Parts: sequence; C-alpha cells; structure tokens
Amino acid sequence: MVPCSSPSAPADIEASLLPLMLWLSPAFPVGSFAYSQGLEWAVENGDVRDARSLGGWLVELLTFGAPRADAVLFAESFRVAEAEDWEALVETNDLAIALAGSAERRLETTAQGAAFVAAARNAWDCEPLRRLAEAERVAYPVAVAAAAAGHGLPLEASLQAFVLAQVAAAVSAVVRLGPIGQTDGQKIQATLIPRLRALAREAASSTVADLGSCAFRADIASMRHETQYSRLFRS
Repeated sequence: MVPCSSPSAPADIEASLLPLMLWLSPAFPVGSFAYSQGLEWAVENGDVRDARSLGGWLVELLTFGAPRADAVLFAESFRVAEAEDWEALVETNDLAIALAGSAERRLETTAQGAAFVAAARNAWDCEPLRRLAEAERVAYPVAVAAAAAGHGLPLEASLQAFVLAQVAAAVSAVVRLGPIGQTDGQKIQATLIPRLRALAREAASSTVADLGSCAFRADIASMRHETQYSRLFRS
C-alpha cells in the first residue's frame, strides 16, 4: 500500500503525475467505458453526426456544462481535503450529487465515485479517501480530488488530467457509436487541449459560488437516454 503523503509536503511534479495517469486511465476499474454522458441519444437524434458536430458539442460542455461544474467541484473538494476540513468535504460531496442533472448522470457520478474510492483505497489509501468511504454515495470528481489532495499532488495538473479523461471518455463513446473514427477522435482531443488547460486554470481559482450550468441540450440528451429503445451505454 502506498502511504498517504502530507498535503503540505513538496512534490516532484514529474513523479506526481504518474498516479494521475494510473487513476484516470481507462484501465482503472471505475467502469468509465460504460457511460456516454447522454451522447448515445445525441448520436441517434442526429445532434452529433460527425467530427465537427462532436467538437462543437464538447466545446459547449466545457464552457457551460457538466465538465466545467465537475472541475469547480473538484477544485473545492481538493482544497477542503488538503485543509483536512472533513465536514466541508462531506458537504461538497453532497452538493455534487445534488447537482446531477438527471437520474443517469447521478448514477454515472456515484457509481464511478464508489468504484474509485474502493479501488484507490486498496492501493493508494489516504485520510481523505477514508473519510469519503464513510459516505453513503460519493461523486466521482470529489473522489479523485480527495485522492489527489491526500497524496500531495498539484491542483491544476490534477484538474487538467481529470478534465482530459472526461473528454477522452466522451470521444471514445462516440467512436464506438460509429459517427467518427479514431483519427478524428484524436484530432478533436488535440484541438481541445488549450480549452482544457484554460478550464483547469479557471477552476483552480474558483469557489462553489462559480458553479452554474446552461447546457440544456446535453441535459435533455441524458434524460432522453433513460428511455432510449436500444442502448449500448448506461448514460
């Protein structure tokens, strides 16, 4: 088991990124491959039909939607975990779950959050994860942020890795659904890198007062997916 690092201990930046690469890899057992964030309905409905429309959809989400909100919640969770304010960590987790825009989005964040805490505690245990393990449900961004803070990782780098993983999962889902190929998927992700970095910088200095969302079409897609006739994904 990897010992918990002191949140205030200096970290070697290169070494600190290795845990992020492991935790946010598709191989880490949180089941991220099973969710499409409503994109399965968006593809069936024709909202997302090619690389250009997927790129536009993701830009809107990063600017106004769930990825931005999750980044803000990640930053807040990181700070309160780093400060060992366990009551605030629980409150932030409760807020993250309450803000899920649909039943499937709530399932997505809590199922992955619980899986992350269980897997991380077996190999990367630390006090923030132990505290979250006591909660009935755990939101995914809160879980990853707690681990990052507990192991003394840098906030902005952790945010970059987390948001990139969310975008990569969305692109992977659309590749499997068929409208784009793997090459287009890589091009989209490369194009979005500056936006991911900008979002990480913004979120790193944000507070919960900066939370907000107006990606209505994505919320509708998630709700419509709940009753979609034929589905590959859980959200």
